[in-house]
Amino acid sequence: MNIPSELKYTKDHEWVRLDGDVATVGITDFAQGELGDIVYVEVETLDETLGKEEVFGTVEAVKTVSDLFLPLSGEIIEFNEALEDAPENVNTDPYGTGWMIKVKISDASEVDGLMSADEYKELIGA
Repeated sequence: MNIPSELKYTKDHEWVRLDGDVATVGITDFAQGELGDIVYVEVETLDETLGKEEVFGTVEAVKTVSDLFLPLSGEIIEFNEALEDAPENVNTDPYGTGWMIKVKISDASEVDGLMSADEYKELIGA
């Protein structure tokens, strides 16, 4: 299982890559494996400002639909539109072409509440 050490993680199985005050967000390799084949990613919150742990979208797999929770408060400034035509990128490359959104962070102190790779491994028993 792939759990890059440079990323931060949430208990809801999202990953966060920080670049200044912008966070790129997706779901983890563990999460995509649990969901199975992803057929649709929906994000209708583009240009909206949401609080930490609010639902920013959904991911639909063959067997289920799961909410996506925002790991850090802020404005959703970008959606990975490539997922509209290729949602399977979340399965094949969850930390690369399968990223979902970019968020302009409004409260940098929330980063301290995210998990390290080691903490996330412990959470999922890896």
